[in-house]
Formats: sequence, structure tokens, C-alpha cells
Amino acid sequence: MDEKSQIQALNRSTPMLPMMPAVPERQTHDDTRAGTTTLPAALDAASDTLIAAQHHRHRAIEFRTFLNQIDRETLPPRRTCTSFWTPTAHTAPITNDWLLAHPRFHLHFIRTYSSRMNLVERFFAKITRRIIRPSTYTSVTKLELALQA
Repeated sequence: MDEKSQIQALNRSTPMLPMMPAVPERQTHDDTRAGTTTLPAALDAASDTLIAAQHHRHRAIEFRTFLNQIDRETLPPRRTCTSFWTPTAHTAPITNDWLLAHPRFHLHFIRTYSSRMNLVERFFAKITRRIIRPSTYTSVTKLELALQA
């Protein structure tokens, strides 16, 4: 499991200029910001499925909501291990209380710059390359719809 936080809905100040013979596609350096969204995602290795959600904020309460979603969408006898880089919202009292009530969940904090160990990072790289970076979004809602699709 991992989170891609602060995904920005960016809209270029002028439309992108299309490719022409011997000229690459061009875009302006300035943009207008329309807000941000957060995308937590978890990989269920046993069933090879991705569990994802979208939140407008990055706090412990949203993290606990996502843990509830993982709990609903995975089979109870299975032990669930989640890995994180930074223990900010993941070590809040509300999270610790939830983890005590759900003993099959175990948090493991991996070292920074070890994204190759986290398969969800590959998913984030793919959506960044194919959905977020090449497009413009005039609102967070349009960005979230593109991510859902």
C-alpha cells in the first residue's frame, strides 16, 4: 500500500501546440492550479487486484477510512501487511486504535528511496506518465474522473 498525495489539477494558460514535422509538441511553462486530490492504493497480491480510493485531504481519518475499505475488500483470514515510507498520518492515535482492533493488519515502514520494493509505486508511475502529466484539468472533479477511468 502507498499513497500518492497532492496530485494537482493543472490547466495550462494556453492550449498545447500540436506536433508538426520536425517540431515536438509544445506547452507553456505557466499553468493555473485547480486544486489537489490524494490517491491511496493497495495491491492485493493474492487476488492480483488493486484497491484504490480518492480523498481531498491527507489526514489520519482518511487513512483509517481507506484501511476500512481494505478490510472490507480482502478476505478476513488473510494476514494483511501494508508498507509505507513516512509514518505521519499512519501513526496517529486514531490509526493505532484501529490497528489494535484489527490484529490481522501489520504496518511496515520501508526506507525512503526504496520504491522498487513497493509495487504500488509502479502503478503510480504509470498513471502519472499516462494520465496526469500529459493532460490538463480545469477542476479536481475532472482529474478524479480521469483517474477513476
